[in-house]
Amino acid sequence: MTRSIDYGNLMHRAMRGLIQDVLTDIAENGLPGAHHFFITFNTRHPDAELADWLHDRYPEEMTIVIQHWFDNLEVDDEGFGITLNFGNAPEPLYIPYDAITTFVDPSVEFGLRFETQEYDDEDEEDEEPEPPRERGDAEVVSLDKWRK
Repeated sequence: MTRSIDYGNLMHRAMRGLIQDVLTDIAENGLPGAHHFFITFNTRHPDAELADWLHDRYPEEMTIVIQHWFDNLEVDDEGFGITLNFGNAPEPLYIPYDAITTFVDPSVEFGLRFETQEYDDEDEEDEEPEPPRERGDAEVVSLDKWRK
C-alpha cells in the first residue's frame, strides 16, 4: 500500500483551527468593528446541542448570526458554546467544529465552506449504505449570497 499525504484532512483541520482562533479572540476581546459571522451547522451532528424546539424547527441545518447580542461564548478544542437570542428568549447552543458547514464574515468578504458527512439516526434496511464522503474537500464559499 502506498502512503500519501492527506491534504484534504490537513486543510480541514487548519480551517477549523482558524475558526477556533477567531472565536477564542472574540470570547476574550469582543467583536471588533463591523465584523460579524454567519455560521451554518448540521443540527443532526451527534454532539450538537440545541433546544428541542430549535431542532424541530431546523431538523437538518441552521444558520446563526454572531453580531449584536450574544453571551457566554466559550470555546474549546471540539467546538464552542454560545447563548443567542431567539425572539427575546436566550437559548444556549453547543456547536462542534465538525458540524460547521459554512463560516462567513461578510464584513471582510471572508468565507469557508466544508463538505460534511451525513448524520442519520435511521437505518434503511432496503438501501445499500453509501460509502462515507471524503471530509477533506473544502473550498471558499461565494459571498454573493449575503451581499446587500
